[in-house]
Amino acid sequence: MIMTQEREILKAKKQFEQLCELVRDATRREQRTDEVESRLFVELLAIGHSLLESFVAAVGDGDRGRQVVHDGQPLRRSKKKHRRRYVSVFGEHRLRRYVYARREKQKIHWSPVDEQLGFPESEYSYLLQNWVQRLCLQESFDESRRSLAELLGISIPVRTLESMNQQMAQAVEGFRQQLPPPEEDEQLLVYANDCKGVPMRRPPPEARPRSRRRRKGEKANKKQMACVGSAYSIARHVRSPDEVLDQWKRQATARGRPRPQNKRVWAEMTRALQDDQTYNGKTLVFVQQAIDLHQRDPERQKTVLCIMDGERALWKAQQEWLRRGVGILDIYHVLERLWDCAHCQHPEGSHEAEQFVAHRLRLLLEGKVGYVIGGLKRLQSQHRVGSSKARTLRATIQYYENNRQHMKYNEYLAAGYPIGSGVAEGACRHVVKDRLEQTGMPWTVPGAQAMLDLRSTYINGDWHDFQEHRVQIEQNRLYEKNAA
Repeated sequence: MIMTQEREILKAKKQFEQLCELVRDATRREQRTDEVESRLFVELLAIGHSLLESFVAAVGDGDRGRQVVHDGQPLRRSKKKHRRRYVSVFGEHRLRRYVYARREKQKIHWSPVDEQLGFPESEYSYLLQNWVQRLCLQESFDESRRSLAELLGISIPVRTLESMNQQMAQAVEGFRQQLPPPEEDEQLLVYANDCKGVPMRRPPPEARPRSRRRRKGEKANKKQMACVGSAYSIARHVRSPDEVLDQWKRQATARGRPRPQNKRVWAEMTRALQDDQTYNGKTLVFVQQAIDLHQRDPERQKTVLCIMDGERALWKAQQEWLRRGVGILDIYHVLERLWDCAHCQHPEGSHEAEQFVAHRLRLLLEGKVGYVIGGLKRLQSQHRVGSSKARTLRATIQYYENNRQHMKYNEYLAAGYPIGSGVAEGACRHVVKDRLEQTGMPWTVPGAQAMLDLRSTYINGDWHDFQEHRVQIEQNRLYEKNAA
């Protein structure tokens, strides 16, 4: 085997010499830098392939004798060498090695070569899986396939990429459980939640209704909500209603505003887990946040805030899992309702509409929710509005009345609390929308959840540590007994 390794190393040396000559020739011919760069990259991949071949060849063919006792049981060597395909970032490798089983043609119990080299269960190297799934987190599986073929000359089928994505995501939960809690210095712990629709794949023909035609505005691929939760710590930032209103008018970030620290995000679909029971995505997110809260504040010394929109299911889950939290209705959702009401009276983009919103926003920030509700009721009764506008006003009035206990903005501002769920809104965009809502991307629930798990891991800044974790877990599962 030493001879085989030396042969591959000599091959690599010859390739390197040819590479040096390529550079000399390009200099004489005055080629453009990008042309030389492209050729160098291709040739460097070929050198890497040869060197990796030499490394693998040095291990040998795995022959440990005709019969061995391994892991407490007698095993027999295969009569012929078994083939194995291994695809690295340098290209495809074909191995032939002996394996051991109880009897010929039975399940393989031990492959000395695979164990010594730490091969993954898949035929694709850990590094290649890492790289290609980073591509898949940002763009479609088909586009990732194209990018990989363009960059490395390696073709992986789309279905394989999808399967690889779901298989990799199975390690996310275990990785989360072993993460150490962040070291918190700030007094406020904020938990924010929101929901974002994921376009779902159409059911099979036999499961579709036969006669009903889609109604106006109804889409073939319906959406299922993913609940997106975030957690972070932040320093208190006391400000007045005037300061908030001035910031809103200028649409600029306030100077001196503290930045969120130790942000984490989760995203969960409603789905069946191992016990075949259906778990609501909102509940799953709140469970994650409850665990996070216990880890960050085991002594219950910090102030906990929960910032959400007015969805009743979210507040119900908050009362069950984050009862300590001070509930705050997200001011951005409150503003959306105000704008809807303003456009019932004034044209969109008009100065009058802006003044309508600014006046009522000031009242809300001063804690005068009742004044705003009363004003909207008078507007509804004193002015003639169409049926759709009347529904808008009624819905806003009901929304404010239902959430009045979470709209004490004057108290929140005086205590230095944040009142907007910008982090959750950003998480909805980064985790869900930027990838799962791209054109022509319907999902199954398992596929969507796998992508959400991996994207949240990446966005949390844990991708490198996660890869190390999941590789170690698989190596232990494949080879730990043998190593003992």
